[in-house]
Amino acid sequence: MTQIANPHAAKPVTGRTVFLSLLAFFGVVIAVNGVMSVLAISTMPGTEVENPYRAGIAYNAEINAAHDQAGRHLRVSGHIDRDAGGHASVNIEARDRASAPLAGLAITVRFMRPTDQRADRTVTLTERQTGSYRGEAIDVSAGAWDVEIEANRGGERVFRSRNRVVLE
Repeated sequence: MTQIANPHAAKPVTGRTVFLSLLAFFGVVIAVNGVMSVLAISTMPGTEVENPYRAGIAYNAEINAAHDQAGRHLRVSGHIDRDAGGHASVNIEARDRASAPLAGLAITVRFMRPTDQRADRTVTLTERQTGSYRGEAIDVSAGAWDVEIEANRGGERVFRSRNRVVLE
């Protein structure tokens, strides 16, 4: 009786096969980790604040300013229009507790990208009518933005607001 060799028979697993398999597996894992680390470091936009220690010290001053702002009962409303070319116009209406327009404010609006501070934009608004302020920004892409409105009078901050908006 003759035996016919089975072409699909399993080859024996040797120490060399196991060693090469382990090297290949860990080589792929290390290579993927290396690529992911390089991508993560190269795309990191930075920290939210330059000096976290000083930001922490200023925290109590921010709380006091917020209490002062709440006592003024100011009503500030805004609207942002953005066109397809990335041009954004900002309109702000500011009124006091008696609904009278607030004149003479120095208002700045900061567009801050939550994911990349390199895209941040600052706009200084000008007063068009009593209590009505307008400004223009360029290169404002669509998506989520943190918008900070700050109004000053005589060097003193009288209003500050920070909101998340989604621009189309």
